[in-house]
Amino acid sequence: MTALTLSTAAAAGLRADAIVVGVAKGAEGPVVAPGAEAVDQAYDGRLAAVLETLGASGAEGEVTKLPAPSGFKAPVVVAVGLGAAPEKDETYTAESLRRAAGSAARALAGSKKAVFALPIADAADAGVIGEGALLGAYSFDTYKDNGRNAKGGRSARNGKAPLAEVALLGGKPRDKAYKAAVERAVAVAEELNRARDLINMPPNDLNPAAFAALAQTAAKEHGLKVQVLDEKALAKGGYGGILGVGAGSASAPRLVKLSYTHPKAGKHLALVGKGITYDSGGISLKPAGHNETMKCDMSGAAAVFAAVVTAARLGLEVNVTGWLALAENMPSGSATRPGDVLRMYSGKTVEVLNTDAEGRLVLADALWAASEENPDAIVDVATLTGAMMLALGSRTFGIMANDDAFRTAIHEAAEEVGEESWPMPLPEHLRKGMDSPTADIANMGERMGGGLVAGLFLKEFVGEGITWAHLDIAGPAFNEQAPFGYTPKGGTGSAVRTLVRLAELTAAGDLG
Repeated sequence: MTALTLSTAAAAGLRADAIVVGVAKGAEGPVVAPGAEAVDQAYDGRLAAVLETLGASGAEGEVTKLPAPSGFKAPVVVAVGLGAAPEKDETYTAESLRRAAGSAARALAGSKKAVFALPIADAADAGVIGEGALLGAYSFDTYKDNGRNAKGGRSARNGKAPLAEVALLGGKPRDKAYKAAVERAVAVAEELNRARDLINMPPNDLNPAAFAALAQTAAKEHGLKVQVLDEKALAKGGYGGILGVGAGSASAPRLVKLSYTHPKAGKHLALVGKGITYDSGGISLKPAGHNETMKCDMSGAAAVFAAVVTAARLGLEVNVTGWLALAENMPSGSATRPGDVLRMYSGKTVEVLNTDAEGRLVLADALWAASEENPDAIVDVATLTGAMMLALGSRTFGIMANDDAFRTAIHEAAEEVGEESWPMPLPEHLRKGMDSPTADIANMGERMGGGLVAGLFLKEFVGEGITWAHLDIAGPAFNEQAPFGYTPKGGTGSAVRTLVRLAELTAAGDLG
């Protein structure tokens, strides 16, 4: 993991491989952002002009490298675009700083140390820049032969190791607020990157039992309570949804409960994650071209796992319980068939019309288990429907809830931490489409509005009177395109930061 430090030293005297400065897109050309005054002065105040000559505009994510001025110990200056320059009396947004830091960190793969001289007005800015840099430096190279150098050390990106150290210039190492902001950034980034690792792991190594074992190891490390229900315990408890989804696989399902408690906690937040470690679609097999990335179908469980551990690392005054509903959805002679009826943990029966609508089945059992503890709120997270991707694209997750104010609060929390989301409705008229002549409910309804239908199905398995929300992260959970900002190709860790922020708000009493 990339190291993160605060520094008050002069830019010219710092020994590093590069100095990162910000440049914004102004009305008449690039504008050097605050934090880079010493660097600009060393260019005789002409840094913006030099960058413009090199073709830089200040557009978001743009990276321009140039030789450092005379007298600097760092050999290279890296100018990273912040997007449009803010209006007078306004400042750069947290997300613009976070993305710029991530872009710079990615561009500096192979470097040992970089000094970031980006705009830092307060401790919050230091936190978001640090978070962006740590997330941008992420790489996943475990399975690459060229991921090992001659001395056996890790490397990535065609042999280039991730940026090893980030020093934030303008930070205040002795200031409590700055120290807390950096500590939070490190905890969030490390656990979010752990979620990315899980999502990127191939399914032959990350089956339900292996995921559960990793959760047990993390629980021991961070003082969490953990309970793992294997296939025998699930059968004894009547978890028909999880068992039904996992029935066709040689890798048996698991339900993992991770509990973080604080002695001063006044609230209890339950998080439920869909953990399909590989989704073939089951008997309702996915068409060709739709299987290759289905290792990412456990992204919801990865996000919940990371959020619970982060809450523990931050010592938040709130009780947080994570439920990881883990199964592998495979076709075989023992697999659940379209037309089968499953008796769920809640006692309700479900007619399975499509075995590729499996995520809602494992979530239903976990939601009811979470409801039995009567938490103040439940939030489930899942790569649930392709319909949500059609509605919101590949970078935005949908939010549904049984309480409008709670849905709004989650949307605002996501916006605050830089995750794109959008509130979605739960139209009651769509519920009728799931009526079954054989069972209490079917796992499919109308095709149009399929993401909303899935939300309505989950709502049926939330305990009466409990505030609940559903996050469908099918779009942003796995990036199949080129990296951007602090977002890598592959697993993204979507929703981790939103869940952590919800836990913080709950601890502070600001979430109802």
